[in-house]
Amino acid sequence: MEFRQLGRSGFKVPVLSLGTGTFGGGSEFFKAWGTTDNDAATKLVDICLDAGLNMFDSADIYSGGLAEEVLGHAIKGRRDKVIISTKTTFRFGTGPNDVGSSRFRLIQACEGSLKRLGTDYIDLYQMHGFDAMTPVEETLHALDDLVRAGKIRYIGCSNFSGWHLMKSLAVSDRYGLSRYVAHQAYYSLVGRDYEWELMPLGLDQGVGAVVWSPLGWGRLTGKIRRGQPLPAGSRLNSEIVVKAGPQIPDEYLYNVVDALDAIAQETGKTVPQIALNWLLQRPTVSNIIVGARDEAQLRDNLGAIGWNLTPEQVARLEDASKVVPAYPYWHQRGFSERNPFPVRVS
Repeated sequence: MEFRQLGRSGFKVPVLSLGTGTFGGGSEFFKAWGTTDNDAATKLVDICLDAGLNMFDSADIYSGGLAEEVLGHAIKGRRDKVIISTKTTFRFGTGPNDVGSSRFRLIQACEGSLKRLGTDYIDLYQMHGFDAMTPVEETLHALDDLVRAGKIRYIGCSNFSGWHLMKSLAVSDRYGLSRYVAHQAYYSLVGRDYEWELMPLGLDQGVGAVVWSPLGWGRLTGKIRRGQPLPAGSRLNSEIVVKAGPQIPDEYLYNVVDALDAIAQETGKTVPQIALNWLLQRPTVSNIIVGARDEAQLRDNLGAIGWNLTPEQVARLEDASKVVPAYPYWHQRGFSERNPFPVRVS
Protein backbone atom coordinates (compact mmCIF):
# COMPACT_ATOMS: atom_id res chain seq x y z
CA MET A 1 0.00 0.00 0.00
CA GLU A 2 1.33 3.42 -0.96
CA PHE A 3 1.16 6.19 1.65
CA ARG A 4 1.05 9.90 0.84
CA GLN A 5 1.30 13.13 2.82
CA LEU A 6 -2.11 14.50 3.76
CA GLY A 7 -1.83 17.93 2.24
CA ARG A 8 1.02 19.94 3.70
CA SER A 9 0.81 18.19 7.06
CA GLY A 10 3.34 15.70 8.37
CA PHE A 11 0.68 12.97 8.47
CA LYS A 12 0.76 10.10 5.98
CA VAL A 13 -2.35 8.25 4.87
CA PRO A 14 -2.87 5.26 2.55
CA VAL A 15 -3.92 6.16 -0.99
CA LEU A 16 -7.14 4.21 -0.46
CA SER A 17 -9.56 4.33 2.46
CA LEU A 18 -12.77 2.42 3.03
CA GLY A 19 -15.94 4.47 3.20
CA THR A 20 -18.66 3.35 5.58
CA GLY A 21 -21.71 4.73 3.79
CA THR A 22 -22.68 1.09 3.22
CA PHE A 23 -22.57 0.28 6.95
CA GLY A 24 -25.87 -0.03 8.77
CA GLY A 25 -28.47 0.79 6.13
CA GLY A 26 -30.47 2.83 8.62
CA SER A 27 -32.68 4.72 6.13
CA GLU A 28 -34.16 4.37 2.66
CA PHE A 29 -31.30 6.44 1.22
CA PHE A 30 -28.52 4.44 2.89
CA LYS A 31 -30.18 1.07 2.29
CA ALA A 32 -29.66 1.76 -1.43
CA TRP A 33 -25.92 1.99 -0.68
CA GLY A 34 -25.72 -1.09 1.52
CA THR A 35 -26.73 -2.76 4.76
CA THR A 36 -23.40 -4.08 6.04
CA ASP A 37 -23.79 -5.38 9.59
CA ASN A 38 -21.22 -5.81 12.37
CA ASP A 39 -19.91 -9.19 11.25
CA ALA A 40 -19.64 -8.24 7.57
CA ALA A 41 -17.98 -4.93 8.45
CA THR A 42 -15.44 -6.72 10.64
CA LYS A 43 -14.56 -9.00 7.72
CA LEU A 44 -14.12 -6.02 5.39
CA VAL A 45 -11.84 -4.33 7.92
CA ASP A 46 -9.83 -7.57 8.19
CA ILE A 47 -9.31 -7.61 4.40
CA CYS A 48 -8.35 -3.93 4.38
CA LEU A 49 -5.76 -4.30 7.13
CA ASP A 50 -4.27 -7.38 5.45
CA ALA A 51 -3.82 -5.25 2.30
CA GLY A 52 -2.30 -2.33 4.19
CA LEU A 53 -5.42 -0.15 3.92
CA ASN A 54 -5.83 1.17 7.45
CA MET A 55 -7.97 4.29 6.97
CA PHE A 56 -11.75 4.27 7.40
CA ASP A 57 -14.08 7.18 6.67
CA SER A 58 -17.50 7.82 8.18
CA ALA A 59 -19.90 10.62 9.16
CA ASP A 60 -22.40 11.15 11.94
CA ILE A 61 -25.30 11.33 9.47
CA TYR A 62 -24.54 7.99 7.82
CA SER A 63 -27.57 5.93 8.82
CA GLY A 64 -28.18 8.29 11.73
CA GLY A 65 -24.96 7.36 13.50
CA LEU A 66 -25.30 3.63 12.91
CA ALA A 67 -22.38 3.56 10.44
CA GLU A 68 -20.04 4.96 13.11
CA GLU A 69 -21.31 2.37 15.59
CA VAL A 70 -20.72 -0.50 13.14
CA LEU A 71 -17.24 0.84 12.36
CA GLY A 72 -16.49 1.14 16.07
CA HIS A 73 -17.46 -2.51 16.55
CA ALA A 74 -15.34 -3.60 13.57
CA ILE A 75 -12.17 -1.92 14.86
CA LYS A 76 -12.62 -2.81 18.51
CA GLY A 77 -9.36 -3.98 20.05
CA ARG A 78 -7.21 -2.61 17.21
CA ARG A 79 -7.68 1.15 17.42
CA ASP A 80 -3.92 1.63 17.34
CA LYS A 81 -3.78 -0.01 13.91
CA VAL A 82 -6.30 2.23 12.14
CA ILE A 83 -6.83 5.80 11.00
CA ILE A 84 -10.35 7.12 11.52
CA SER A 85 -11.86 10.05 9.65
CA THR A 86 -15.40 11.22 10.22
CA LYS A 87 -17.54 14.27 9.54
CA THR A 88 -20.22 16.53 10.96
CA THR A 89 -22.24 19.69 10.09
CA PHE A 90 -25.44 18.33 8.54
CA ARG A 91 -28.57 18.02 10.66
CA PHE A 92 -28.39 15.32 13.33
CA GLY A 93 -31.52 15.74 15.40
CA THR A 94 -34.58 17.99 15.48
CA GLY A 95 -33.34 20.76 17.77
CA PRO A 96 -32.31 24.25 16.63
CA ASN A 97 -28.67 23.54 17.52
CA ASP A 98 -28.51 20.03 16.05
CA VAL A 99 -27.07 21.30 12.79
CA GLY A 100 -24.15 23.40 11.59
CA SER A 101 -20.61 24.10 12.75
CA SER A 102 -21.15 26.28 15.81
CA ARG A 103 -19.02 25.77 18.90
CA PHE A 104 -22.02 24.23 20.65
CA ARG A 105 -22.70 21.81 17.82
CA LEU A 106 -19.07 20.80 17.18
CA ILE A 107 -18.35 19.89 20.79
CA GLN A 108 -21.61 17.95 20.99
CA ALA A 109 -21.03 16.24 17.62
CA CYS A 110 -17.44 15.30 18.37
CA GLU A 111 -18.37 13.75 21.71
CA GLY A 112 -21.15 11.80 20.01
CA SER A 113 -18.87 10.44 17.30
CA LEU A 114 -16.20 9.48 19.85
CA LYS A 115 -18.79 7.50 21.81
CA ARG A 116 -20.22 5.73 18.76
CA LEU A 117 -16.76 4.90 17.41
CA GLY A 118 -15.57 3.64 20.79
CA THR A 119 -12.44 5.76 20.79
CA ASP A 120 -11.05 8.78 22.62
CA TYR A 121 -9.65 10.54 19.53
CA ILE A 122 -10.40 11.03 15.84
CA ASP A 123 -7.50 11.25 13.40
CA LEU A 124 -9.21 13.48 10.80
CA TYR A 125 -12.34 15.45 11.67
CA GLN A 126 -14.05 17.16 8.75
CA MET A 127 -16.76 19.76 8.32
CA HIS A 128 -19.23 17.98 6.01
CA GLY A 129 -20.36 21.25 4.46
CA PHE A 130 -19.89 25.00 4.87
CA ASP A 131 -22.01 26.65 7.56
CA ALA A 132 -22.65 30.22 6.40
CA MET A 133 -24.71 30.96 9.53
CA THR A 134 -21.74 30.52 11.89
CA PRO A 135 -18.70 32.82 11.84
CA VAL A 136 -15.68 31.03 10.38
CA GLU A 137 -13.69 32.22 13.41
CA GLU A 138 -16.08 30.42 15.79
CA THR A 139 -15.83 27.15 13.88
CA LEU A 140 -12.05 27.19 13.67
CA HIS A 141 -11.52 28.24 17.29
CA ALA A 142 -13.77 25.36 18.39
CA LEU A 143 -11.89 22.88 16.18
CA ASP A 144 -8.55 24.18 17.46
CA ASP A 145 -9.75 23.68 21.05
CA LEU A 146 -10.69 20.08 20.21
CA VAL A 147 -7.23 19.54 18.72
CA ARG A 148 -5.56 20.98 21.81
CA ALA A 149 -7.73 18.76 24.00
CA GLY A 150 -6.44 15.72 22.11
CA LYS A 151 -9.86 14.71 20.83
CA ILE A 152 -8.96 15.23 17.17
CA ARG A 153 -5.57 15.19 15.47
CA TYR A 154 -6.16 16.93 12.12
CA ILE A 155 -9.02 18.91 10.63
CA GLY A 156 -10.48 18.95 7.16
CA CYS A 157 -13.51 20.11 5.26
CA SER A 158 -15.80 18.68 2.63
CA ASN A 159 -17.87 20.11 -0.23
CA PHE A 160 -16.52 23.64 0.24
CA SER A 161 -16.39 26.22 -2.53
CA GLY A 162 -13.03 27.74 -3.27
CA TRP A 163 -13.83 30.93 -1.33
CA HIS A 164 -15.17 28.92 1.63
CA LEU A 165 -11.87 27.08 1.91
CA MET A 166 -9.62 30.06 1.24
CA LYS A 167 -11.45 32.21 3.80
CA SER A 168 -11.10 29.45 6.38
CA LEU A 169 -7.38 29.05 5.70
CA ALA A 170 -6.88 32.81 5.97
CA VAL A 171 -8.61 32.89 9.36
CA SER A 172 -6.48 30.00 10.60
CA ASP A 173 -3.32 31.77 9.47
CA ARG A 174 -4.42 35.09 11.00
CA TYR A 175 -5.04 33.64 14.46
CA GLY A 176 -2.55 30.74 14.48
CA LEU A 177 -5.29 28.12 14.56
CA SER A 178 -5.28 24.56 13.28
CA ARG A 179 -5.53 24.56 9.50
CA TYR A 180 -7.59 22.41 7.15
CA VAL A 181 -5.14 19.92 5.65
CA ALA A 182 -7.70 17.94 3.66
CA HIS A 183 -10.68 18.67 1.47
CA GLN A 184 -13.02 15.71 0.97
CA ALA A 185 -14.39 16.41 -2.48
CA TYR A 186 -16.33 14.75 -5.27
CA TYR A 187 -13.98 13.97 -8.17
CA SER A 188 -14.17 11.35 -10.89
CA LEU A 189 -13.69 10.81 -14.61
CA VAL A 190 -17.29 11.93 -15.08
CA GLY A 191 -17.09 14.75 -12.52
CA ARG A 192 -14.00 16.91 -13.08
CA ASP A 193 -15.26 20.24 -11.73
CA TYR A 194 -12.82 19.85 -8.83
CA GLU A 195 -10.00 20.66 -11.27
CA TRP A 196 -11.23 24.14 -12.11
CA GLU A 197 -10.55 25.97 -8.84
CA LEU A 198 -10.21 23.57 -5.91
CA MET A 199 -7.24 21.69 -7.36
CA PRO A 200 -5.14 24.83 -7.99
CA LEU A 201 -6.14 26.06 -4.52
CA GLY A 202 -5.06 22.77 -3.00
CA LEU A 203 -1.71 22.95 -4.75
CA ASP A 204 -1.15 26.55 -3.69
CA GLN A 205 -2.26 26.12 -0.08
CA GLY A 206 -1.18 22.55 0.66
CA VAL A 207 -4.62 21.00 1.04
CA GLY A 208 -4.83 17.35 0.05
CA ALA A 209 -7.86 15.91 -1.72
CA VAL A 210 -9.69 13.03 -0.09
CA VAL A 211 -11.89 11.93 -2.96
CA TRP A 212 -15.45 10.74 -2.40
CA SER A 213 -17.54 8.85 -4.97
CA PRO A 214 -14.56 8.24 -7.28
CA LEU A 215 -16.73 6.04 -9.51
CA GLY A 216 -19.11 8.84 -10.39
CA TRP A 217 -21.98 8.04 -8.01
CA GLY A 218 -21.95 4.38 -9.05
CA ARG A 219 -21.75 5.01 -12.80
CA LEU A 220 -18.21 3.71 -13.41
CA THR A 221 -18.63 0.26 -11.90
CA GLY A 222 -18.32 -1.43 -15.30
CA LYS A 223 -21.96 -2.52 -15.14
CA ILE A 224 -23.52 0.45 -16.93
CA ARG A 225 -23.29 0.62 -20.72
CA ARG A 226 -25.03 2.15 -23.69
CA GLY A 227 -28.29 0.46 -24.63
CA GLN A 228 -28.44 -1.76 -21.56
CA PRO A 229 -30.79 -1.48 -18.54
CA LEU A 230 -29.40 -0.64 -15.13
CA PRO A 231 -28.30 -3.73 -13.18
CA ALA A 232 -30.82 -4.83 -10.57
CA GLY A 233 -28.57 -4.03 -7.60
CA SER A 234 -27.47 -0.55 -8.72
CA ARG A 235 -28.09 2.30 -6.31
CA LEU A 236 -29.09 4.32 -9.40
CA ASN A 237 -32.40 2.44 -9.36
CA SER A 238 -33.30 4.48 -6.27
CA GLU A 239 -34.90 7.81 -7.23
CA ILE A 240 -33.91 9.38 -3.93
CA VAL A 241 -30.25 8.47 -4.52
CA VAL A 242 -30.24 9.70 -8.13
CA LYS A 243 -31.73 13.07 -7.17
CA ALA A 244 -29.20 13.54 -4.37
CA GLY A 245 -26.15 12.98 -6.58
CA PRO A 246 -24.50 14.62 -9.59
CA GLN A 247 -26.47 14.68 -12.82
CA ILE A 248 -24.49 13.31 -15.75
CA PRO A 249 -25.68 13.31 -19.40
CA ASP A 250 -26.06 9.78 -20.72
CA GLU A 251 -24.04 10.23 -23.92
CA TYR A 252 -21.16 11.85 -22.04
CA LEU A 253 -21.14 8.93 -19.59
CA TYR A 254 -21.20 6.34 -22.36
CA ASN A 255 -18.27 8.00 -24.17
CA VAL A 256 -16.19 7.78 -20.99
CA VAL A 257 -17.26 4.18 -20.40
CA ASP A 258 -16.29 3.31 -24.00
CA ALA A 259 -12.78 4.67 -23.34
CA LEU A 260 -12.58 2.75 -20.05
CA ASP A 261 -13.71 -0.46 -21.75
CA ALA A 262 -11.03 -0.12 -24.44
CA ILE A 263 -8.27 0.39 -21.87
CA ALA A 264 -9.64 -2.45 -19.74
CA GLN A 265 -9.13 -4.79 -22.71
CA GLU A 266 -5.57 -3.53 -23.19
CA THR A 267 -4.53 -3.79 -19.55
CA GLY A 268 -6.55 -6.74 -18.26
CA LYS A 269 -7.82 -4.48 -15.45
CA THR A 270 -11.44 -3.79 -14.55
CA VAL A 271 -13.27 -0.55 -15.33
CA PRO A 272 -13.34 0.56 -11.65
CA GLN A 273 -9.62 -0.17 -11.27
CA ILE A 274 -8.81 2.03 -14.27
CA ALA A 275 -11.05 4.85 -13.05
CA LEU A 276 -9.40 4.76 -9.62
CA ASN A 277 -5.89 4.52 -11.02
CA TRP A 278 -6.50 7.61 -13.16
CA LEU A 279 -7.45 9.55 -10.03
CA LEU A 280 -4.33 8.38 -8.20
CA GLN A 281 -2.22 10.12 -10.86
CA ARG A 282 -3.97 13.48 -10.44
CA PRO A 283 -2.39 16.42 -8.57
CA THR A 284 -3.40 17.01 -4.92
CA VAL A 285 -4.99 13.56 -4.49
CA SER A 286 -3.88 12.17 -1.13
CA ASN A 287 -6.54 9.53 -0.67
CA ILE A 288 -9.49 7.96 -2.47
CA ILE A 289 -12.48 6.66 -0.51
CA VAL A 290 -13.73 3.39 -1.95
CA GLY A 291 -17.02 1.78 -1.03
CA ALA A 292 -17.82 -1.90 -0.95
CA ARG A 293 -21.00 -3.81 -0.26
CA ASP A 294 -19.12 -7.10 -0.18
CA GLU A 295 -15.68 -8.69 -0.23
CA ALA A 296 -15.58 -9.02 -4.02
CA GLN A 297 -16.08 -5.29 -4.56
CA LEU A 298 -13.47 -4.46 -1.95
CA ARG A 299 -10.86 -6.78 -3.45
CA ASP A 300 -11.55 -5.37 -6.92
CA ASN A 301 -10.99 -1.82 -5.63
CA LEU A 302 -7.74 -2.87 -3.99
CA GLY A 303 -6.56 -3.93 -7.45
CA ALA A 304 -6.36 -0.26 -8.48
CA ILE A 305 -2.94 0.16 -6.84
CA GLY A 306 0.50 -1.24 -7.58
CA TRP A 307 0.52 -0.26 -11.27
CA ASN A 308 -0.04 2.83 -13.42
CA LEU A 309 -1.81 3.70 -16.62
CA THR A 310 0.52 4.86 -19.38
CA PRO A 311 0.63 8.56 -20.28
CA GLU A 312 -1.08 7.71 -23.58
CA GLN A 313 -3.93 5.91 -21.76
CA VAL A 314 -4.30 8.81 -19.33
CA ALA A 315 -4.53 11.20 -22.27
CA ARG A 316 -7.28 9.12 -23.91
CA LEU A 317 -9.33 9.08 -20.71
CA GLU A 318 -8.92 12.82 -20.27
CA ASP A 319 -9.92 13.46 -23.88
CA ALA A 320 -13.06 11.34 -23.49
CA SER A 321 -14.06 13.06 -20.24
CA LYS A 322 -13.14 16.69 -20.93
CA VAL A 323 -15.76 19.41 -20.75
CA VAL A 324 -15.64 23.17 -21.22
CA PRO A 325 -15.26 24.65 -17.73
CA ALA A 326 -17.44 27.46 -16.44
CA TYR A 327 -16.28 31.07 -16.62
CA PRO A 328 -13.75 32.37 -15.60
CA TYR A 329 -11.90 29.06 -15.76
CA TRP A 330 -12.13 28.62 -19.55
CA HIS A 331 -10.82 32.16 -19.94
CA GLN A 332 -7.94 31.64 -17.52
CA ARG A 333 -6.71 28.68 -19.55
CA GLY A 334 -5.90 31.12 -22.33
CA PHE A 335 -3.29 32.76 -20.11
CA SER A 336 -1.15 29.70 -19.49
CA GLU A 337 2.05 31.70 -19.93
CA ARG A 338 1.59 33.21 -16.47
CA ASN A 339 -1.32 31.17 -15.13
CA PRO A 340 -0.52 27.53 -15.90
CA PHE A 341 -2.89 24.76 -15.07
CA PRO A 342 -2.65 23.08 -12.73
CA VAL A 343 -0.74 25.74 -10.84
CA ARG A 344 2.25 24.27 -9.03
CA VAL A 345 3.66 26.23 -6.14
CA SER A 346 6.86 25.08 -4.42
